[in-house]
Amino acid sequence: MLIQIKIRGRTYTVRGEESGDTIKSVAQDLDKRMNDLARQLRTSDDYTVAVMTALNLASELQQVRQEMAARLDELDREAATVVAALEAALPDTATA
Repeated sequence: MLIQIKIRGRTYTVRGEESGDTIKSVAQDLDKRMNDLARQLRTSDDYTVAVMTALNLASELQQVRQEMAARLDELDREAATVVAALEAALPDTATA
């Protein structure tokens, strides 16, 4: 699907597999992040704003990945506990 988006006043035509609404929502979020950061940095240099926004997004992604890995480890431990409890509760068929 081809869709037009606007980021920092520039229009881009992008192709994506997601719905047009999803692409527009992502573009609006990126535009807001870049504009907010440009105000904080007090610069209008789009390259600097883009790189700093990319670094912020990469940092967020890394944090989410770490949180997901920790949660998966926790789920693995919980699953192992359940398996052990089930095995302990089942009769031993090897001696029958």
